[in-house]
Amino acid sequence: MNKQEFLSMVDHTILKADATKDKVDKILEFAKANNTASVCINPYYIKYASDFLKGTGVNVCTVIGFPLGQNTKEVKVFETKDAMKNGAEEIDMVINVAALKDKKYDYVKQEIKEIFDAVKAENKLLKVIIENAYLTDEEKTKVCELCKEVGVDFVKTSTGFAPTGATASDVAIMKKAVQDTCKIKAAGGIKNKADVDALYAAGATRFGVSRTEDILKEFCVESFE
Repeated sequence: MNKQEFLSMVDHTILKADATKDKVDKILEFAKANNTASVCINPYYIKYASDFLKGTGVNVCTVIGFPLGQNTKEVKVFETKDAMKNGAEEIDMVINVAALKDKKYDYVKQEIKEIFDAVKAENKLLKVIIENAYLTDEEKTKVCELCKEVGVDFVKTSTGFAPTGATASDVAIMKKAVQDTCKIKAAGGIKNKADVDALYAAGATRFGVSRTEDILKEFCVESFE
């Protein structure tokens, strides 16, 4: 993977509670200058980011039911529609982890499907955050199978707000479950190029990264070696 390939797979991310306009501006300016796949921001900034990035080819990605996933599905569907109305082109939704662990698989699948249907009605992209930190390997496989049945675009490892984030072993489990039906986004705790390389080798093709600039420097150094 070279520098350009890496940037084309990056959702340049800022999702902290203290994400002030100045901080968001830096994210948007970097994404625009480096042509990342998207910026991933909280819903509050969707309209602003959409206007800022208009015509650049950089998508606006936002999060739904974030970070706990415990909203009702009706609220999540409304939030999704509102996000797209404001300019979001990619939707990263958090599943109801508790419902999954309670084996309420029909509920989990229905929630994903209702959001998927809303997203596809607008020809947008859906990524489903399964929050691996709280799941057994069997649960990771099960929710990925549900996502495969619905036909979502991506399954995503983590919010970045759980005790652990993306791991190559989790991506491998997800890849085995979805095969080539869904793509995989790795997010949470990706600190360096070695992390990216390991996750890519395991099957991830999109990366949620807040440290994009630091990782990019490693690619630049490598090119001169």
